[in-house]
Amino acid sequence: MRPLAPLLVLALFAGPAPAASPLAEVVCDSTPRLEARLEGAMNQRRQAMGLRDPEQVMEVWLAPGGAWTLVAAYATGRSCILAMGEAWQDGLARATAAERDPS
Repeated sequence: MRPLAPLLVLALFAGPAPAASPLAEVVCDSTPRLEARLEGAMNQRRQAMGLRDPEQVMEVWLAPGGAWTLVAAYATGRSCILAMGEAWQDGLARATAAERDPS
């Protein structure tokens, strides 16, 4: 029975590998070069930004088709792509409590 234990463990944990992420690692570059890449090759424009701390600004870049990119821009002049996705929904209305329960 002892030789079967490793095979049993492998069988329990074997399964399909997770899908590869479109962004396998964080991509960093000088801010002007990264912005040029987002605007050129990816057809995205900065749509929102907010201060995270005195040294970092978070930016959301969007393409007309709904692709989005989350960028951290640092005071050092470098920026990093932290996440990418698709199907961005902009301007979602939030229902007030009265709208949710009209009674």
